[in-house]
Amino acid sequence: MLTATSHLDVLDATAVYWAGRLTLCACPDDLDRYDAAFAAYFAGEAPRRPATSSAPQQQLAESAPLQVDAGAGEERDDAPDLAARASADEVLRHRDVSQLSIAERDQLRRLFALLVPAAPMRRSRRRRPDARGGVDPARTVRRALRDGGEVTRLAHRRPRPRPRRVVLLVDVSGSMSPYSDALLRFAHVAVRARPASTEVFTVGTRLTRLTRELRLRDPDRALAAVGTAVPDWSGGTRLGEVLQAFLDRWGRRGTARGAVVVICSDGWERGGAELLAEQMTRLHRLAHAVVWVNPHKGRDGYQPLTGGMQAALPSVDHFVAGHSLAAFEELTGVIARA
Repeated sequence: MLTATSHLDVLDATAVYWAGRLTLCACPDDLDRYDAAFAAYFAGEAPRRPATSSAPQQQLAESAPLQVDAGAGEERDDAPDLAARASADEVLRHRDVSQLSIAERDQLRRLFALLVPAAPMRRSRRRRPDARGGVDPARTVRRALRDGGEVTRLAHRRPRPRPRRVVLLVDVSGSMSPYSDALLRFAHVAVRARPASTEVFTVGTRLTRLTRELRLRDPDRALAAVGTAVPDWSGGTRLGEVLQAFLDRWGRRGTARGAVVVICSDGWERGGAELLAEQMTRLHRLAHAVVWVNPHKGRDGYQPLTGGMQAALPSVDHFVAGHSLAAFEELTGVIARA
């Protein structure tokens, strides 16, 4: 939680609330306890000490309701209803970002700062001492030489995990414009969390690398830099051609090899679906996993019937929604487990 709040305005109670909720609550049973503790601290409430009892379980079950000082009533009446604000934020988390008002978009931007993406991990050739790993012959022999040539203890080691590269390809064509801001803010969070192992490109009618721009700490400055760097905002979509350009240049360099590649697109394709299918097959052979994020998948009754989606899906490992903050939270888990 301390790491999350270091990036926030600590006077913003709503932001602090969600920082704690997202980092401290491990299961649904924790939510009520967290809400009570948060309200007790920030709204001046204090729990009444229960009467002494010889039965601990009965003591927990019959604990008295919260009480406050009589003189604090007027101050509490003027304080914001934290529970109501938290409930409003919970509703906002599940709203389709394309349907938000300007005020709701501003609030959503603050909630985006609370996302903490976990990196997918891979084994490396380097190993580290670990009692639960396999036998380390070299260290065992060296230890035996120090002990007069007799093996008294076995040394163990296991592979040292390293972050796996994540590559995000964000569609900025006209059909994706209602979601472009949210997708790029998610990309900014991902780059800031793992700057050495995350790459971001936009795709439309051409390929643009944005990793450097998204390394800026302030998300608004980062997106302003992105707006200057991308020449094909709200244009058409030639996913097959752009994906081919990505693989020809960056696939050979190893950027896609062994990586988790995340394509954020609705699948509308002005080029040939055959070329897209061919390049997706090529990408699938190079990458560790291919994740396709389609904002429309979050709508009831959605079916991937566009030519682009039909061509791409056979080479996709994970097909997920990307229409709300809750969907992006789920996406972080999909990437981490890929």
